[in-house]
Amino acid sequence: MHALDDSEDDAADTVFRDTIMLALAGFVTVVIIMLAHIRPEAQASATAEAATMPGNVMIEAHWAGDLDTDVDLWVQGPGDVPVGYSNKGGGLFNLLRDDLGKQMDLSGQNYEVSYTRGLLPGEYTVNLHLYRNRSTLQSVPVKVVASVKKDANEVSRQILVSDTQLDREGQEKTVFRFRLDDEGGLVQDSVTTLFRSLRSGTKT
Repeated sequence: MHALDDSEDDAADTVFRDTIMLALAGFVTVVIIMLAHIRPEAQASATAEAATMPGNVMIEAHWAGDLDTDVDLWVQGPGDVPVGYSNKGGGLFNLLRDDLGKQMDLSGQNYEVSYTRGLLPGEYTVNLHLYRNRSTLQSVPVKVVASVKKDANEVSRQILVSDTQLDREGQEKTVFRFRLDDEGGLVQDSVTTLFRSLRSGTKT
């Protein structure tokens, strides 16, 4: 009697194990099939999208996201008016983002971006203005990047990068002035930090 019960228990255990193994094998099979259908270019396309930002000349200003600091990016292209927070669009440049620091911002990032509609030869000026500093830092470090691309299908290329400091509220500083040639290339020996006010050309 006991031998029969043990045999039935062994059979039940075998059926249970087989069921578990079949379920596990089915799960693994589903995962393998799903992996085969996940496109590896999805991540590449996200990277490409980041590299194909709007515009031909792009100027970015980044500062630490934990700072309650309002830094304004001011830019001016050849034949254009100064573009910044109080004049967000010109004939060439547009300000894409006006960052107020932590005010009305849930992103945890501090940055401003301006870009051009078109690629014109001539001089470009890039300024920073420390509008307000509520942080404990006396000097605010800001990274500024200038990138260029000739057309929508081209990946933008960085032509200038600068790490600079803003030391007091109200300070306006020229990060760089540079010239582009007819092909969108950086003109040799054209880069300078000679100050040229852009805010004074507006009503602010």
